[in-house]
Amino acid sequence: MFKQERSMNLGELTWREAESAFPAYPFVLVPIGAALKEHGGHLPLDTDLIIANRLTQAIADKMVLLYAPAVPYGYYPAFVDYAGSVNVALDTFKSYLRDLCHSFARHGMRKIYFLNTGLSTNWALEPLRLELQEESIVMEYTDLMEMLAPLERQFCKQQRGSHADESETSIMLYLEPSRVRMDLAEKDDEPRRGPGPFSRDPKIASGIYSRTGAWGDPSLATAEKGQLLFEGLVEAIIEFLARFAEPGYKPLPARGRYLGGGGK
Repeated sequence: MFKQERSMNLGELTWREAESAFPAYPFVLVPIGAALKEHGGHLPLDTDLIIANRLTQAIADKMVLLYAPAVPYGYYPAFVDYAGSVNVALDTFKSYLRDLCHSFARHGMRKIYFLNTGLSTNWALEPLRLELQEESIVMEYTDLMEMLAPLERQFCKQQRGSHADESETSIMLYLEPSRVRMDLAEKDDEPRRGPGPFSRDPKIASGIYSRTGAWGDPSLATAEKGQLLFEGLVEAIIEFLARFAEPGYKPLPARGRYLGGGGK
């Protein structure tokens, strides 16, 4: 039997070690971060995956937990107009996550936390979370926009934004400055036209028209802001995970905004 003395990466264990590890930890953390999703002309396609993995490592350094390798592909329909962006259909992605949870439950781990770095992925995660409760599997996930909102109000100056913007670019400047092209970072924040996805074509854009693929003002980004945002996010997630780990944890109420509609 493992003792819960340090964080462990499930991917580095043998199956016998995993068998001993599962009962020693209250939950397993699974990062979700897109390996191929456009982030404007100044950030790499694997931005979300970088942030997901670095958040996981930072949390594992501060609290004892069991974590799995990241899920690198998912439901990201908003960005398919931009080269390199990969999308998985909503029902397919939801079914895939369900199978992951069932696999963990089969081995006795019935508490799963998805460290989610996307927004559209919430439309798969929320209905699945509610359905799994009927099977006595407790799953929760990071609502990144919700957790970042108070930090962005405190540290960011852009008028609007949500993608490859001041916030996300600042975090990348803090984590991986060599991967950021600030010479190509420019304000691109035309007001949203409707609920549709991003588009490079102003004639057909029903949601956000973005020439660059960003939405916001990444030119305002700094590594100093990124450190404040990243560390604040780490602390917020740890605070939640401490409650999630308790034996008597009660699942969060339904987030109605992510039920139906598919999201963009």
